[in-house]
Amino acid sequence: MDRRTFVKWLTAGAAGSIAWGATGALAAASFRAVIVGGGMAGATAAKFLRMWGGTGVSVTLIDANAAYKSCIMSNKVLTGERSLASLSYNYAVLRRRYGVQFVNAAVTGIDPDARQVILADQTTVPYDRLILAPGIEFDYSEIAGMDAIAQGRITHAWKAGSQTTKLRNQLVQMVNGSTFVLTVPRSPYRCPPGPYERACVVADWLRVNKPNSKLIVLDCNTPSDPGNPLSAIQAEPVSFANAFTNIHHNIEYHSGVTINSVNSTGRRIETSIGSTRYGVLNLIPPQKAGRLITDTGLGLNNVGARWAGVNVLSYESTAVPRVHVIGDSMGSSQPKAGHIGNQEAKVCADAIIRLENGLAPYGRPVTNSACYTPITATTATWLTAVFAYDPATASMKVVGGKPSEPVEGPTSTSHRQMNRWFDSLMADTFA
Repeated sequence: MDRRTFVKWLTAGAAGSIAWGATGALAAASFRAVIVGGGMAGATAAKFLRMWGGTGVSVTLIDANAAYKSCIMSNKVLTGERSLASLSYNYAVLRRRYGVQFVNAAVTGIDPDARQVILADQTTVPYDRLILAPGIEFDYSEIAGMDAIAQGRITHAWKAGSQTTKLRNQLVQMVNGSTFVLTVPRSPYRCPPGPYERACVVADWLRVNKPNSKLIVLDCNTPSDPGNPLSAIQAEPVSFANAFTNIHHNIEYHSGVTINSVNSTGRRIETSIGSTRYGVLNLIPPQKAGRLITDTGLGLNNVGARWAGVNVLSYESTAVPRVHVIGDSMGSSQPKAGHIGNQEAKVCADAIIRLENGLAPYGRPVTNSACYTPITATTATWLTAVFAYDPATASMKVVGGKPSEPVEGPTSTSHRQMNRWFDSLMADTFA
């Protein structure tokens, strides 16, 4: 796929025209939809349920945070090219323009028999359809030394917010000549290209600001080709292999690594390839679905005990009727990322409206996973994958067998287009 085709897909995705059937003429039933989680997937679902559902559809969006901070583009905060405030989105437009009811509260439980969610103050919110989009949680259980004290010292910065600022400060304060160590967890994890992107932009910043320092990538994924360590890269393998080999000469990459322990006082990480002393450690741990999926005792986490199994025609849970799961908590063949979370939300919203009107979900959904990836402060590359429903396996399969990435490598044109893509995606979700 060339860049022109890629941009066409992005435009179609933002307009909401490629992944689902039109529901406007169907919207007649009245029902209550409650959405827990106001990130890319949850906010999109709230918006499009109100847009497509008609006046009889009540939509309540619940989140413990008053505003969403985008993980997309947050690596640019680490290098000082963006502020965290520029990545913050509240729910005012969803309330004012679309009539979404926003509740700023934490959800502590779900009662599927009574069809209600339970808030931290024991208030209950009834639903006819419940959408869960609680994102991810981190699992340090297999890494010795990563107790609460160590977690306070060592950042993941894999949820945008205070940890992003903390890692930025650690990077700035790092002694010139010391080592920045970044770990990549085993797949699946949030944003497959994200760790490699972070390695690139941080290495680019180090080249200018800490020229005697280096960056070590410890990738816990196993190479698909035993003779090629770079074949462990989980997204954009051509682009990142080129970046690590030909662009960022201060990056040292290792794959197939097992992390054994961390000494946060002595600033050492022990792995299957030896002991490494660091100036800054950015440890991105293994991940699992948000606590509403794993800790409610409802069996929602029925994919490897970590993710929620769903019917991808509607994203309805395979464990609990009338509960749908979208975004990073959901377990399917699609990646965990903001752009495709937006797409999943639209498929889910369309399916819920159809189901509440006595119809079957649309049987041929297509979704698109896409992103731009900065490689330096002035260049970027891109990735896209189109997923189509396969009735034989009841799953979403990549059209063409694998994602597409550019043959020309990172360019300044892609870097400029990256900002337009981001603005369009966030407007499609929050505006």
